[in-house]
Amino acid sequence: MIWNGAPYHRSQIVLDAAAALDMKVEPLPSYSPDFMPVEHLWQWLRSDVTYHTCYLAQSDLIEQVSAFEQRINACPNTVADRSVGYNSSQT
Repeated sequence: MIWNGAPYHRSQIVLDAAAALDMKVEPLPSYSPDFMPVEHLWQWLRSDVTYHTCYLAQSDLIEQVSAFEQRINACPNTVADRSVGYNSSQT
């Protein structure tokens, strides 16, 4: 299993449970956004929702994030295509 270096992934209880399940845990480098597709989703969210924008109220930001979520959930192929585009552009 490949995990990031989050403290709860490195805890002894988690490592013991993985060993009991005969799982080898391979940590990712300390910062490796290329291996974390969700990083590209966060970048997309920031560029569409928060880039050069200051919302007057927290509720406005939450509303815009919710609208972004609805848009991308309505078009899963766009999410997949965009993810592939990010990955292939970095190789």
